[in-house]
Amino acid sequence: MYLRGTNRVKTAEVASAVTHDHFTRIADIYRYLRTTDPDPIAFIARKLRGLDRVEAADVGCGDGRYNLLLFHYLGDKLRLACVDPNHGMLETLDACMKECGISNFITINSRAESLPFPSGALDCVFAFNSIHHFNPPGFLRESARILKSDGCLFVYTRLREQNKRTIWGLHFPKFHRKETRLHSLESFMRTVKAVPALWVESIQFFKYRRVATLEQLVERARAHHYSTFVLYSPEELEKAITGFVKNIKHHFKDVQRVVWLDEYALFTIRK
Repeated sequence: MYLRGTNRVKTAEVASAVTHDHFTRIADIYRYLRTTDPDPIAFIARKLRGLDRVEAADVGCGDGRYNLLLFHYLGDKLRLACVDPNHGMLETLDACMKECGISNFITINSRAESLPFPSGALDCVFAFNSIHHFNPPGFLRESARILKSDGCLFVYTRLREQNKRTIWGLHFPKFHRKETRLHSLESFMRTVKAVPALWVESIQFFKYRRVATLEQLVERARAHHYSTFVLYSPEELEKAITGFVKNIKHHFKDVQRVVWLDEYALFTIRK
């Protein structure tokens, strides 16, 4: 794996110190809170099937739940740098990878806007549900710098308009208004276009049918299933949960089977 010197940044540049502390607190249980869908990884694997070896970095890798899927689909040809500003997440990732017998990886504590790779070093860069924690223009410029010519940046994210249509955006008080970090499709396309070396090759949209009980949904909110929930004060969160319960009971006949769609977008961005 190609590295440029030592890690120059020891702290995270995330939405706030509160969000960073949140990820430290939940590092050990994060994979149990979140759903990990294989569909975007299968799509990426098809895109990369022509490569005999894949030098890559997953930026904002968290606890590595998507990294396990990358190795499942790409196998030994993948050499992966797992990059995250949170030490706790990287420690959890390292233990999980080794427990699964995976060795073709390294962990790097770094922020997304200053990556310790030489220019033109990587075949691809991944960002799974993490770009809203970065400064997107800075991350895109760094991705353009470290990618090889014709390299790929894969950004998997929930768009702002998609977030509004989730069970939380529709029924959890203030959720959509609180979550201001997500891009709209239009704004993200503008952000990519502002980096001359990059262009959007394709956008894939994914929809997943989810089912949960009202009790499970409330447990997720209290466990800060999404980092959006840490943007509420404790008192505000409890008030919002009360309103959420009322809304779900009003809109769903069976609170033991609450059904909704989660939507995401996968951007394939070429250099």
